[in-house]
Amino acid sequence: MEEQFILRVPPSVAERIERLLNENASSSADGALDISFSEDGRSGTFMIGNETFPASLLDLPCIVESYKTYDDNVLIKTADVGQIIMVKEEGDTSVEGVEYKHGLTPPMRDARRRRFRREPDLNPEVVARVEKDLLNIMSGGTVENILVNFLFLQVLQHVFWL
Repeated sequence: MEEQFILRVPPSVAERIERLLNENASSSADGALDISFSEDGRSGTFMIGNETFPASLLDLPCIVESYKTYDDNVLIKTADVGQIIMVKEEGDTSVEGVEYKHGLTPPMRDARRRRFRREPDLNPEVVARVEKDLLNIMSGGTVENILVNFLFLQVLQHVFWL
């Protein structure tokens, strides 16, 4: 089974990686690539040659599909990618939290806030009461209290657009 992730590196490191992959690894001065993570599994170090860079494993705001082609005509889906390894220069600020909130492309900038529905503000006590009354009605009983009855009707109107 294939596992995929996205590796985002600074431009200087990208040039070195490209040179390393295009040349014979034994003749290159950058010789080795290595990445290791600490105990938490989210932060670590990326090493190319003798230089080390801080790295962090972040969750993307949505799943990204990965495709490959053998004949430049037909695309075959190979994986769903949900994480990115972000490599930074030594002085750069690191991303806070476990989620990279900006996605991969400029249109996905701050995607969670702009594109996804917010969770509704529901009082957990009211939800529990309505759930209890629903279970009571389904088992042949009645609703206990008039206020809950009114809230129950509002929920039903919202759900069934009455």
